[in-house]
Amino acid sequence: MTTNQRILAISAWIDAAPDNQHRDPEAQLFGRVAKVAEESGEAIAALIGALGHNARKGRHGTLDDVERELLDVALAALAAVAHLRAAAPHPVDVLDLLADHVEQVADRVGLT
Repeated sequence: MTTNQRILAISAWIDAAPDNQHRDPEAQLFGRVAKVAEESGEAIAALIGALGHNARKGRHGTLDDVERELLDVALAALAAVAHLRAAAPHPVDVLDLLADHVEQVADRVGLT
């Protein structure tokens, strides 16, 4: 299984979860995008812990924890894109979409 196929499978698994099957499409989409924000919050919490920015709790966790949480953000975002494209006639390659977006941003900032 390729990485793209795994992302598509994870997205389909989320959509097929019993609690998601009864939701209308707008609620499903809202939930998928909200999950990205939730994961972002976890990345921020991990960074606060790793840097000791909460005096009451002190330092806890590591930058490796921050990295894992950031990767969770990326995966949640890519799975949400897969959800957006689930009805397309052909499976979307979310990594190609990401590569195209990175290229556009690089062009915009003058790196190409």
